[in-house]
Amino acid sequence: MSARSHGLGRVGIWGGDFDQLSAPEVRGAAAAVEELGFGTLWFPETTGREAMAQSAILLAATGRITVAAGMTDIYARDAVTAAAAQRTLEEAYPGRFLLGLWESHPSLAEDVRGHRARPAPAAMRQYLDALDDAPFGPPGTAASPHRVLAALDPGMLALAAERARGATVLGMPVAYTREARAVLGDDALLAVTQLCVLGHDPADTAGLARTTAAAALPNRRELLRGLGHAAPDALDRRLVDALVAHGSAEDIAHRVQEHFDAGADHVSLHLVTAAPGSPPVRQWERLAARLAV
Repeated sequence: MSARSHGLGRVGIWGGDFDQLSAPEVRGAAAAVEELGFGTLWFPETTGREAMAQSAILLAATGRITVAAGMTDIYARDAVTAAAAQRTLEEAYPGRFLLGLWESHPSLAEDVRGHRARPAPAAMRQYLDALDDAPFGPPGTAASPHRVLAALDPGMLALAAERARGATVLGMPVAYTREARAVLGDDALLAVTQLCVLGHDPADTAGLARTTAAAALPNRRELLRGLGHAAPDALDRRLVDALVAHGSAEDIAHRVQEHFDAGADHVSLHLVTAAPGSPPVRQWERLAARLAV
């Protein structure tokens, strides 16, 4: 399947640090991502800016690129509000907004947002039902098919194939891309996000790569064991290298191609830097030149 048939382009950027930037910096970063030729700008929703408001900022700052709210927390707004917001953004920016739904973490749902967390597949299915039945939105609009599910486990991947355009998988090895494609089938969209650290060579980036892998580990232990990493907490070099593409732009481009070969339609790059408080525009430039986006 061609990612261009989904309007995402082949390669995008994951703006995981956007909540640490001011609104003017976010607008400038979005414009830079678009100017460099990346197809989609992704971002998560945790405890920073509200996802739909952030999407509006990014869409207004750009003119072509797809904006994907890749981890929109289903506990952050009811489904009627989410549907109305999605339809509003699609009306204002036709074809440029993609809603990615996320089932959240229990601590975020309960301790931060004050809800009672429910089992992920059941909660997501109920939310999707309500999203499809939502009565509000701009005149003449209906339930939108432009959605994906942020999915790691097979149950959520299967639900994504059934009830969405497909899935987005964040921070997993290439081996899992192959498994995700098998669960999703041939027709669903598979967009993966690759954690990466850019430097001169793998030796130069090994320290930050290991720190990045450690931060990603808590939600992935069992899945990684299933991929043959028997002791993930040891963070051996094989596991770190599987989770984090690091080294030169050529090294990262090679990993991107491995994801395509394993069945991904689109790969977004979550570039981790030693200075997360500023947009890594120069590093995005180096990657864009090597990836020919």
